[in-house]
Amino acid sequence: MPASNVPAAAAVPADSHDLIRVRGARVNNLKNIDVDLPKRRLTVFTGLSGSGKSSLVFGTVAAESQRLINETYSAFVQGFMPSLARPDVDVLEGITTAIIVDQERIGGNPRSTVGTVTDVNAMLRILFSRLSQPHIGPSNAFSFNVPSVEGTGVATAKVGDGRKTTKTFSTLGGMCPNCEGMGTVSDLDLTQLYDAEKSLREGAITVPGYTADGWYLRTFTSSGYFDVDKPIGDFTADELDDLLYREPTKIKVDGINLTYEGLIPRIRKSMLSKDVDAVQPHIRAFLERAVTRTPCPECDGTRLAEPARTATVAGVSIADVCRMQITDLARWLRTVDDPSVAPLLENLRGTVDSFVEIGLGYLTLERPTGTLSGGEAQRTKMIRHLGSSLTDITYVFDEPTVGLHPHDISRMNDLLLRLRDKGNTVLVVEHKPEVIAVADHVVDLGPRAGVHGGQVRYTGTVAGLRASDTLTGRHLHDRAALKDEVRAPRGTLPVRGASSNNLCDVDVDVPLGVLVAVTGVAGSGKSSLIHGSVSTRDDVVAIDQGAIRGSRRSNPATYTGLLDPVRKAFARKNGVKPALFSANSEGACPTCKGAGVIYTDLVTMAGVATTCEDCDGKRFSPDVLEYRLGGRDISEVLAMSVEQAVDYFAEGEARTPAASKILTRLADVGLGYITLGQPLTTLSGGERQRLKLATAMADKAQVYVLDEPTTGLHLADVDQLLGMLDRLVDSGRSVIVIEHHQAVMAHADWLIDLGPGAGQDGGRVVFEGTPRDLVAARSTVTGEHLAAYVE
Repeated sequence: MPASNVPAAAAVPADSHDLIRVRGARVNNLKNIDVDLPKRRLTVFTGLSGSGKSSLVFGTVAAESQRLINETYSAFVQGFMPSLARPDVDVLEGITTAIIVDQERIGGNPRSTVGTVTDVNAMLRILFSRLSQPHIGPSNAFSFNVPSVEGTGVATAKVGDGRKTTKTFSTLGGMCPNCEGMGTVSDLDLTQLYDAEKSLREGAITVPGYTADGWYLRTFTSSGYFDVDKPIGDFTADELDDLLYREPTKIKVDGINLTYEGLIPRIRKSMLSKDVDAVQPHIRAFLERAVTRTPCPECDGTRLAEPARTATVAGVSIADVCRMQITDLARWLRTVDDPSVAPLLENLRGTVDSFVEIGLGYLTLERPTGTLSGGEAQRTKMIRHLGSSLTDITYVFDEPTVGLHPHDISRMNDLLLRLRDKGNTVLVVEHKPEVIAVADHVVDLGPRAGVHGGQVRYTGTVAGLRASDTLTGRHLHDRAALKDEVRAPRGTLPVRGASSNNLCDVDVDVPLGVLVAVTGVAGSGKSSLIHGSVSTRDDVVAIDQGAIRGSRRSNPATYTGLLDPVRKAFARKNGVKPALFSANSEGACPTCKGAGVIYTDLVTMAGVATTCEDCDGKRFSPDVLEYRLGGRDISEVLAMSVEQAVDYFAEGEARTPAASKILTRLADVGLGYITLGQPLTTLSGGERQRLKLATAMADKAQVYVLDEPTTGLHLADVDQLLGMLDRLVDSGRSVIVIEHHQAVMAHADWLIDLGPGAGQDGGRVVFEGTPRDLVAARSTVTGEHLAAYVE
């Protein structure tokens, strides 16, 4: 039959589902928006910080995908999962399984390393179990998370006379028995555990939780091992040994059988076994005072037992491999050639090469995941997905270029496009023009932030965005110019012989009284230099993007101290106590205890958080809400944005100068859109840093250190940030920024560029001088990119 007469193939209904349809989205500040997102394309979401990008991508599309997946599990399994409410949206169709690749810290397990979370360690263990000389056993013999176990048991034969026989069994693990696979051993400063001049009854134990009338102390006083009224300094050697080191022993306290255990083993189990960042703030402060960690003397910090350390492949042990820089590991793997493990070697080389491609070749496999920055953590998570066989997945990224030098952004773009080309939908929240430029589709939200945002301002191609009159479209071509004149320094802060991490005995003089930008590719040693040798000095305030310590009740008003003058102003106006205007004190709603929500434990099912019906989520008791200041009650004030509150507290009945000062600082750092009562747990890394900066600006510190302050900032907000940094310097302060953004580099008075590469290829100062001199010389990677930017 001629081709022209071949009947057309019938349309397949499944092929019509090429869009993710969102209708009536109202999550957070989204204003009932409708938007269509093409599947199997790279879509970039743009707009000011707080315009609603994350609410649409993470809070709506990804959240509903995860909720629907969780509902496929049994009620028992769901009980171990976080509770996810249905997003506030009318219609959400066409969504696929969503994988969120964000900047949150990876895990809270101190045993977690770069090698374990990416499965590289697992593949290496198999490789060494097959090829190592001498052969010591299966892959568990090379795992620092598996201890060696030996024992005996009694077995009864099923045949013959049924005699019992004793059998010995053993399992060889790779865990160092001395440090239990931690790589470090902890020593406790006994002076931080007790006051030798006091007795136990007088509260000599200074460990958190061991109060004089507490239950823990009753086990000590009831043990009979020592005189509870005698000062600890007068204890005999045996009494002190019983107090500090005694092995678990059964005792009776008030007729109840309990186990008595020495103070130090009890502390090791209850506190030292946990990740220091996962414990309560007061316990963390105690551990920082009382605990010193040093590399394990038996395994030299490798975490491995002797057999695993001595078995080698091509003369290299698995401990040596894990300590290699990943770029060196990639080269070493190409020297290993054995047909029996060819498929394994291919997978291993591909994963390790992905580290190098993504700009993480300077890491080592033994690097604890808790020490990775937000950008490094996000890129490490990407490693898991690049080799995945899954397709038609929705990958959601939150600013994947955070922490990346301009030199590395093109490589990140290539990886995003590779994920798309495998048939996946890639959704990216991003501000960098270099990433926006490679998008297939752009969704721009705005027009501003907070209550002034939440609307779709543009959808379409990048070319269309450039031609649009949206805020992003107008600023897409923004380029900061080099300054004609730079400030003259008023002294220097000398650094001599800096050698932490990869630094090579660096000597450098950091100018004071000016804006200094410390630059270089990721892993070149910027943070090691500044945080290791500058941030620890007196009169220096270092502000990073780490999580702000606090509960879910904490908000910008409580963190900045704003709530104190506000409560006093309400109290003065109404003639009552300030404590009534605290949701954590006397003014709290009696039903939800000031939380605003009721948490219901459903036992075998996931718990549910529902808005408190009595206070309607306002957190305060009804009688407190009857008191007003300037026509608003305290809950309405906390629901205001910073911009609204600036006007509210500036004049009239609500005029409060102390509150106005704090609010002005919040607006200066670009946080005018956040609400005063917004939980701190909902802030991004960049927002947390700017909140810390606004609080620190009230201090009398002379030197400020900022770690990538442009993180999360829209192009239109960078100028505002630079103006704020200028005001700090003009007021007599010194500002040092670790930064990759070319606009900050161009605006700086002085640049310190580290490199030339990352890891062992970095750690040296390759340029010191003005931005204009760096552009003229083009002697470094940073110089090349800065020259291309300003020209």
